[in-house]
Amino acid sequence: VQLVESGGGMVQPGGSLRLSCVASGFTFNFYGMAWVRQAPGKGPEWISQINIRGDDTYYEDSVKGRFTISRDNAKNTVYLQMNSLKPEDTGLYYCARAIRVKVVYSDDYDGGTQVTVSS
Repeated sequence: VQLVESGGGMVQPGGSLRLSCVASGFTFNFYGMAWVRQAPGKGPEWISQINIRGDDTYYEDSVKGRFTISRDNAKNTVYLQMNSLKPEDTGLYYCARAIRVKVVYSDDYDGGTQVTVSS
């Protein structure tokens, strides 16, 4: 399993970023996919998930209405559009295969992409 995240960066509060995660080494459209973030000094936090077909999505309360998860099975890619970013969104963002809602394969955590929201 290989998951390569990209799209992170430093933005001001209120800004936007779009994260991408390209998957390989497994049959992408057999798995729901999730985004997890890890803030400095804290454990991983599940934030969003999408089902196999891409027609059912789930969000942690703090990101509802601001983040949108999507996937393109033809490109083996899952995305996270993040709008109205807040300083508390700062962290290392990972994608992972989902076992069930809010539960992911923690072994999938690899490099991640850093998001920093600061003025």
